[in-house]
Amino acid sequence: MKKRVTPIISSRTFACIAVILSGCTFGLQPLPDTVQEQLNDAVDQGMDGIIVCVNRPGDTQLYAAGWENRENQIPADPHALFKIASISKLYIAAATTRLVADEKLSLDKTLSEYIPEVKGRIAFSDQITLKMMLQHRSGILDYSFEPEVNGETFDDYLSFAARIYDKSAEFEPNKKYRYSNTNYLLIGEILDQTLGYAHHTYIQDELLTPLGLSDTYNIPAEVDMNDLMSGYLKGWEPDVKDWEYPLPGGSMIATAEDVSVFLRALIDGSLLSPEEQTIYTSVYPYEHTGWLPGYTSIARYHPDIDAVVVQFVNTSGKEIYWLELNRLYKRIVRILEMNH
Repeated sequence: MKKRVTPIISSRTFACIAVILSGCTFGLQPLPDTVQEQLNDAVDQGMDGIIVCVNRPGDTQLYAAGWENRENQIPADPHALFKIASISKLYIAAATTRLVADEKLSLDKTLSEYIPEVKGRIAFSDQITLKMMLQHRSGILDYSFEPEVNGETFDDYLSFAARIYDKSAEFEPNKKYRYSNTNYLLIGEILDQTLGYAHHTYIQDELLTPLGLSDTYNIPAEVDMNDLMSGYLKGWEPDVKDWEYPLPGGSMIATAEDVSVFLRALIDGSLLSPEEQTIYTSVYPYEHTGWLPGYTSIARYHPDIDAVVVQFVNTSGKEIYWLELNRLYKRIVRILEMNH
């Protein structure tokens, strides 16, 4: 008689299955008629607060549901400021593009030529080009997943880069694509050294001010924290909006409407010259997602409905939580398509 074996499912696997199944239930629900109804449903499914901006030519629609501040029961405000996290990389890529077009930078110049201090400390620094860093094809480790080192300060970007010093690369330069926050941390340093002043000022003067983006900020220190939407972690009760992240490629704060205006201008040629547009297209996409503790965001352009759709959710969780966020975003876009 054969012995019956009961399969063992780990608690982590069970938790993942539970999240997927709950997401499937959410995803299989009939689509509501309006974006607002969809946001209300998502809040009922456990998202704290949501802001959505739909930017069409000559028409911008804003939606909000849930809480801007859960503890004080303050409703979500569609005009609230939000930590846009890695959506910030779009602005750095655009600034770098302009400096390349102005011949202040070269896409083919290497990391060690730009920052001699990292030669011999970052693998292949004499082969990694600026273009590879922009494209996340450098093979440089992501400092976010490496242990902290002594002496880290937000005012010294290389102190964070030191986390990956003297370690093997993910792969040889230009062999693969792998997203790494270190790429844009180092680009921030390159911009500062090239300009002789903070790249934040350059982004403000060259990109934000010409577009009239008065609700976009480079770093948290520029913001009145009372205007910033609260952020929440799954399984963690306190508001985390005071947690700092002023590093290049993840530091910016903006309203959903400002992000939508920037992305449309980046795409339609009203921000970049034809030469700059060609350079930008060769190095970075016209969309991005963002994640920081308590803050998740998606910004994309949908040509079939000629709409930039920006989604902010002030709830973050484990990586699998992105399934729910993406599912919500796709449902919103489908509603817009049906009503187009």
